[in-house]
Amino acid sequence: MKWQGGRNSGNVEDRRGMSGGQKLTLGGVGGVIVLIIGFLMGGDPSELLNQVQQQGGVATEQGEFQSTPEEDRLVEFAGVVLTSTEDVWGAIFRENGKSYPVTKLSIYRDALETGGCGVGRSEFGPFYCPGDQKIYLDLSFNKELNTRFGAKGEFALAYVIAHEVGHHIQNIFGVLNQTNAMRAKMSETEYNKISVMTELQADFYAGVWAHHATKQSDVKLTYDDIVEGMNAAAAVGDDHIQEQATGQSHPESFTHGTSEQRAYWFKKGYETGDVNQGNTFKDPSLQ
Repeated sequence: MKWQGGRNSGNVEDRRGMSGGQKLTLGGVGGVIVLIIGFLMGGDPSELLNQVQQQGGVATEQGEFQSTPEEDRLVEFAGVVLTSTEDVWGAIFRENGKSYPVTKLSIYRDALETGGCGVGRSEFGPFYCPGDQKIYLDLSFNKELNTRFGAKGEFALAYVIAHEVGHHIQNIFGVLNQTNAMRAKMSETEYNKISVMTELQADFYAGVWAHHATKQSDVKLTYDDIVEGMNAAAAVGDDHIQEQATGQSHPESFTHGTSEQRAYWFKKGYETGDVNQGNTFKDPSLQ
């Protein structure tokens, strides 16, 4: 993956010197997305919900922090990748006579007050907040990708960022509002299926970005990078995470899709490059 020297997005907020409070506001699409990402990290849904409901107090203040050369490199990398997504999605929207409303990437440490989803925490993993249309990323997740999930290579983090941008695309299209509205009308098991479809579509959109990135941006990809992307998608499959944690998996509790499904939809996005081919909600195999 070639990215060095690429344009760095002006939509990256380095907030590593901010300290977040304890309270996570649940409600609306934002709460759903934050909790979904928590599930990806292997947490028990009911336990996570109880934890965040019991926490209180909010504090956000500027503090001193020491960066490292590796973190500085990751910040630059994230900025170049975000620029690439802006180039690709900007072109796709223009082709359809529309303007792409960009998302911002907020980089933080440990915990941070968001603009619409309460306090984000590093243990939730990267997440997108529809309330302020921002992506939140603790750089420590890059180590998690490599050590805990076994997703090697630079493209693994690029895939994660592109996946979260995929949620932003869903928010623009109104998908997140629609899926969140279904939550109150369904049982947890039924809604989990909707959650899986939502996450797989974000994987598909990440693949669409990868399809166009080399021609339309400063990021240059090889097929080896795409393989890394598929491996990263598979590494965060529900079945893989649950089996890794407990030795068994429970399909009824899946919220993101299996390793095979996640790799499949990312690959489909990459191979087609066509936004219209990613309607996971009409895939009979996911019903």
